[in-house]
Amino acid sequence: MADALKIGIAGLGTVGSSLVRILGERANELARTCGRPITITAVSARDKSRDRGVDLSAIQWFDSAVDMANSADIDVFVELMGGAEGAADQSVRAALSRGLHVVTANKALLARCGVELAVMAEDKGALLNYEAAVAGGIPVIKALRESLTGNTVSRVYGIMNGTCNYILTRMEKEGLSFEACLKEAQRLGYAEADPTFDIEGNDTAHKLAILTTLAFGTQIAADEIYLEGISNISIEDIQAAADLGYRIKLLGVALRTDTGIEQRVHPTMVPHDSVIAQVDGVTNAVAIESDILGELLMVGPGAGGNATASAVLGDIADIAKSRPGAQRVPVLGNPAASLAPYTRAQMQSHEGGYFIRLTVLDRAGVFADVATRMADNGISLESIVQRAKGSEADSGSKTIILVTHATTEQSIRKAVDAIKSGTYLAGEPQVIRIERPKAF
Repeated sequence: MADALKIGIAGLGTVGSSLVRILGERANELARTCGRPITITAVSARDKSRDRGVDLSAIQWFDSAVDMANSADIDVFVELMGGAEGAADQSVRAALSRGLHVVTANKALLARCGVELAVMAEDKGALLNYEAAVAGGIPVIKALRESLTGNTVSRVYGIMNGTCNYILTRMEKEGLSFEACLKEAQRLGYAEADPTFDIEGNDTAHKLAILTTLAFGTQIAADEIYLEGISNISIEDIQAAADLGYRIKLLGVALRTDTGIEQRVHPTMVPHDSVIAQVDGVTNAVAIESDILGELLMVGPGAGGNATASAVLGDIADIAKSRPGAQRVPVLGNPAASLAPYTRAQMQSHEGGYFIRLTVLDRAGVFADVATRMADNGISLESIVQRAKGSEADSGSKTIILVTHATTEQSIRKAVDAIKSGTYLAGEPQVIRIERPKAF
């Protein structure tokens, strides 16, 4: 049996502690399947005195992750601290500079400087693995980087943030407001005290940027993503979607077009009977559409100690099974130096159309004016419904719900701006895209 693979773990939170525990419990099994033992020889975290439920007494402790990356007797540096800057960035660069293999779950770091890190790794002949950075325990990175080699991918999309999916699920199933569901998500630990990064779509955007590079061979472009979060989704939107046969999900979508790559993160209405609509709670789902395989959908836990630790462990096991001198899989699917410049596509004609909810004053002619504004911008309507009920009727307002056929983002925005220039709106218009998955 080959010599032990020595690893150092930076960050002993939920994921890091789970990884230490699993490596201890499965040591014999891992040695058999990988052909060599896997041994933790160094760890680093901010608080040495904290009880993490695992025995660290025989493992060298470093107060600084950067010091560990620079000097520890390790083969693999495992970064589980998070954050795009500071110690995470510095320690990963230090490890790669030494020629150490790196495993990370840090999507923010990869979205910010993944191409730079890939160049460093490839120059040193080191592996940089990051399965846990996207969709937790779902092996989507391996699928795009290895399993789909030879396929031409046309679209990648999915539910990539468990916090948002949990909130939207609770809103629909229990009729609760966004604010109430967010508070419950925070109480259960699904959402941070400051949930902005999750609910405004930034977390999904980082993950989507990584998948886009793997799918289309372009440089990472996290700042080129059209971004909307879920904080403006109301229970009225949830109910209206249900009435029309849809559910609302926060989706990240990347697709190849004639003018470039389109990346967007936003609330989306998907048909109630589609598979992706049935993905509830903190579960994630990623769909890939390609020319040879067709459509692939992967569903599984998107977060949590065990799910993320499982993905990290898979990356470590891949390194343990690799042999010096063997051909390395490029970090980002293609050699980093050959990645094409990212070209942002114009938001194209949207295949599924749009849902628009307007709260308007109950006046004669409003309905006709709204329809005229849509027609003036070349928008064909699949349906238009007006209704007034409960408190709306008492306050002299009503709701108009429109569902459009395929149209352009520009046309929708022009039409909505024209409606807003009128004097009959009693609230901000709500616009939600409708996606109709090909197979799911």
